Amino acid sequence: MSGQDSQTEETGEQGESEIQAARERLEEGADKAIGEFDQSVVDLLAWLLDTETRARIYVYLRQKPNSTSEEVAEGTGLYPSTVREALAELNEESKVIRGKRESAGAGNNPYEYEAISPSELVSEAVGQVQNQLNAVFNLDDRLSRGDDGDDDGPITISVSDESSGVGDESQGDAPDPVESEGHEADTDAE
Repeated sequence: MSGQDSQTEETGEQGESEIQAARERLEEGADKAIGEFDQSVVDLLAWLLDTETRARIYVYLRQKPNSTSEEVAEGTGLYPSTVREALAELNEESKVIRGKRESAGAGNNPYEYEAISPSELVSEAVGQVQNQLNAVFNLDDRLSRGDDGDDDGPITISVSDESSGVGDESQGDAPDPVESEGHEADTDAE
C-alpha cells in the first residue's frame, strides 16, 4: 500500500466520522424539537381538557385507540386509579368513547377507550369560548334579563376543516357575526 492510498483511507475515515458526528447532532436536535413540540401539544390539550393528566391520556388514546384503562396507565406512567377516574370523566363529557372489548372466551370483557378527533375537541371548545365571550360583551343586557337569557350575541367563531373544505359552525344556528357596540370577532382557527 502506498502513502497516497493510506492518506486517502485516513481522509475517508475522517469524512465518515464527521458525517456520523453531524448525523448524531441532527438526531439530537430533532429529538429535542419533537420533545418540545410534544410538550406544546400537551400544554394546549391540558388547557382544552382541564389537566395535564387528561391531556396525556387523550394523546395516548389518539396514538393507541381501543386501549383499556390498564393499558393507558402502563403507557402513560400514571396511577391506574387516576387513569380510571379521568377516563370516566372524559367519557361522561363525550371526549372519549367507551365500549366493551370483545373476546372469544368467557369472562370479564374490560372497557376499551378511544379519544374523539382533535377537530371535534376544538369545535366543542370554540363553542364554549364563543358563549363566554358573548356573555362578557352582553353583560349589561344579560343582567337586565336574568339568567334565562340566550347567549347569541356579537361573537361568532368559525372553525374550518381544511381536509374536507367544509366550515363547521360551532354553534348550531349561530347568527352571522354582527357589530355590537364596536365589537366584532370572526376568527378562523386552524
